[in-house]
Amino acid sequence: MTPHEPLKMMWSYTDGWLDLVRLHPTVARMFLFYVVPMSLIPAAMIFYAGISNHELLVPRVSSGEALMVAVAFLLAELAMVPLMAMVIQQMGELVDIRPDFHDSFMLAAVAPTPLWLGSLALFLPSTPALVLLMALAWVACAALIYHGTPPLFGLQDHRKSRLLSHFVIGAGVMAWVSLMVVLAIVLSLIVGYR
Repeated sequence: MTPHEPLKMMWSYTDGWLDLVRLHPTVARMFLFYVVPMSLIPAAMIFYAGISNHELLVPRVSSGEALMVAVAFLLAELAMVPLMAMVIQQMGELVDIRPDFHDSFMLAAVAPTPLWLGSLALFLPSTPALVLLMALAWVACAALIYHGTPPLFGLQDHRKSRLLSHFVIGAGVMAWVSLMVVLAIVLSLIVGYR
């Protein structure tokens, strides 16, 4: 998948999505060549924020501590994608389908793309700008989920597709909050053990 594909995928039920269905990359390939590189962006940005004394990281951390926080966050991100795929797979039962893990993983891998890229906003030294950009990233994630659910799961019924999309968006919000909690816990552990 090329970097411009998710842009088309936000607005279309076919552009990019049908290519993903046709190419049918393996879960391992998608994980290694898409999820891992994209997950490195927020981890690198957290490290950058830590060493640049970004205003969002209230406790000041050393470069070693920032690296520990970034690595812990990266590992949590990498675990969250397959976990979300399992959750999506189980949610299929709500609309009387049983998606396979592969298709659920494809949605779980593509949907957070705007959040991964949105972390680049940490280059900006402004909390309001970061909040605004992350809110826009969430809207883009919702658009990807909304437009990706029908082609990936073969849903023709718009009502079922919309219902499943809403549940997946809700689960995604909970997953993101969980990642933020992991970040806060790791930061507090590091500051507490100084």
